[in-house]
Amino acid sequence: MFMRYGLCRNSKGYEMAKRFSSKLTHLSPVWYELKSEGANLVLEGRHNADSGWISDIRANGKSLVLPRVVLEMPPAQLLAKKKHQNKAIEHIVTECKDMGYDGVVLESWSRWAAYGVLHDPDMRHLALRFIKRLAQALHSTSSSSDTNRHLQLVYVIPAPRSEDLKEYDFGPHDLQQLMDDVDGFSLMTYDYSGPQSPGPNAPLKWIQSCLQLLLGDTEDVSQSSARKVFLGINFYGNDFMLSGSGGGAITGRDYLSVLENHKPKLQWEEKSAEHYFIYLENNIKHAVFYPSLMSISVRLDEARVWGAGLSIWEIGQGLDYFFDLL
Repeated sequence: MFMRYGLCRNSKGYEMAKRFSSKLTHLSPVWYELKSEGANLVLEGRHNADSGWISDIRANGKSLVLPRVVLEMPPAQLLAKKKHQNKAIEHIVTECKDMGYDGVVLESWSRWAAYGVLHDPDMRHLALRFIKRLAQALHSTSSSSDTNRHLQLVYVIPAPRSEDLKEYDFGPHDLQQLMDDVDGFSLMTYDYSGPQSPGPNAPLKWIQSCLQLLLGDTEDVSQSSARKVFLGINFYGNDFMLSGSGGGAITGRDYLSVLENHKPKLQWEEKSAEHYFIYLENNIKHAVFYPSLMSISVRLDEARVWGAGLSIWEIGQGLDYFFDLL
């Protein structure tokens, strides 16, 4: 099956999830954080959970609900102590059973990299082992929505910036270590540019390079491996200030407002395969890179070439007609 996985974190995202759940195999509301309070671990976020929304999703189609869990606690505290690993796994599995989820989307690699622990081979081994143990615990538990299906684990992986991997990058060896245990990998192929270096959100050549680095050449890729990688597609854009530095993310509503107020000329950048436009406001020049039907279509084609799935961030930040392509 061609996986289409969408994250939702605002009211528009939740509404889009209900409207288009038939086009999405997985939905991931951004609800949970695993934190430390003194010597204890706590899973925060149940107050965010919306049981009515989950019921609507179940009634509308077959989308699986896997809320995102971000590991906020210091990795040395979690990874070096097996009792803390056990407690973290217990918290997550119990929450899935209590709330009727179909599993979780786990985000931790970027934080572990920020703490500087992944350059240590022993800590990296412990990190991968924790992910495997969580996956195995989830797989040993049946989903309450379908007792014939076990709970799933999708793991969020940052996209390498270049083929010259850094010690903190998630690389092909890490992928292979987890491939048999994890149900899917959400590849964050967006946020390539920022206010300090304005440009496209996700250049096509960079996307191709990331997939080739992780999976190998298209001729050699096994379907079982590729289908577990969910190519990240942004439904948001960026509005950068070109005079000095500044600006940031722009969502569909604000994008339409800029178009209406400034009536800029859309331009296609062949190199990145993205649309952009320039406008002037208060004597400051802006460059806006925002998804279009063409840019999304090109990326969908790329995913199909590899046999990969999709991961959309965030389904409430785009334009409604983006879903026509799914």
